[in-house]
Amino acid sequence: VPEAQYGTYVWPGAVVLAQFVWAQRQSLRGQRVLEIGAGASLPGVVAARCGARVVLSDGEELPRCRRSARSSCIANRLPHVSVLGITWGRLSPQLLALAPVDVILGSDVFFDPKDFEDILTTISFLLERNPRAQFWTTYQVRSADWSIEALLCKWKLKSVHVPLHSFGADKEHLASSSLPGRHTIEMMIISPAQSDGT
Repeated sequence: VPEAQYGTYVWPGAVVLAQFVWAQRQSLRGQRVLEIGAGASLPGVVAARCGARVVLSDGEELPRCRRSARSSCIANRLPHVSVLGITWGRLSPQLLALAPVDVILGSDVFFDPKDFEDILTTISFLLERNPRAQFWTTYQVRSADWSIEALLCKWKLKSVHVPLHSFGADKEHLASSSLPGRHTIEMMIISPAQSDGT
């Protein structure tokens, strides 16, 4: 998808993830949150408005997306929120210099299967450095054979499915999409496979 098409568009998955962030608002105050593939940054902006210490990021090669994230911060009176260029699968100076994180957000980052391993490589790196952290992610089901299970196993990660009704995100008006056809949004929390001693 060309950058011009997704720099400022708020994907349905972002709305659902923002709803989950809002549902977790009491526990997010003071937490360190990183949003990857932020674009318009709705989940990260909601987290910042809930009192989290937020860093937004999008690809180093996507300046328009980072400008969109910065614009969202300014529009929401959040000038202190940092916006970084972080490219999935690349150990950049920005990634290596990141402060510790408690929660990583990513809405609809699992869009193109060719990016899945790069995304999980980056998430694995972040979770190895922050073993108590979690990756909260939503995705739009686009294919019956869509799966990251093998990659989760490879990178020693586990996922827990979060039912949308458990945080009030199963309403048609909340997760509806203007894209053709019916689109199902799913949510999962990814964490290190060994984080609970299993």
